[in-house]
Amino acid sequence: MSNLTRFDPLDDFFRGFFVRPVDMSNTPEAPALKLDVKEKENEYLVHAELPGIKKEDIHVHIEGNQVAISAERKHEKEVKEGERVLRSERYFGKVARSFQLMQEIDEDKAVARFVDGVLEMTLPKKAAASARRLSIG
Repeated sequence: MSNLTRFDPLDDFFRGFFVRPVDMSNTPEAPALKLDVKEKENEYLVHAELPGIKKEDIHVHIEGNQVAISAERKHEKEVKEGERVLRSERYFGKVARSFQLMQEIDEDKAVARFVDGVLEMTLPKKAAASARRLSIG
């Protein structure tokens, strides 16, 4: 007994045609948030890479030993030739990252600055409350 299979070249040509991803290599990537956290004796130093993001679109929230960083990127590009619009691209993306440190942060003394796409934060440690022995009278 032989097995016969019908071959249709058009079927092979169109198989997977509609499921292939569209190559949009000219569109900007979603912003990534890469962190470096270093600990010193009295403070933490945090470096977060945020390329292509404006300073006013970055938000940092500190609560106890929890640090949350969020940023939003807005990108609009329009290419015109005379009065005809040939291409118009828009991109809106948000990235957020939170992490927990070993010791609580003194929010009042925390300092942040944004230079050349890098957010640098100096987060001083809160003085640890010393344990006290209670004398019984």
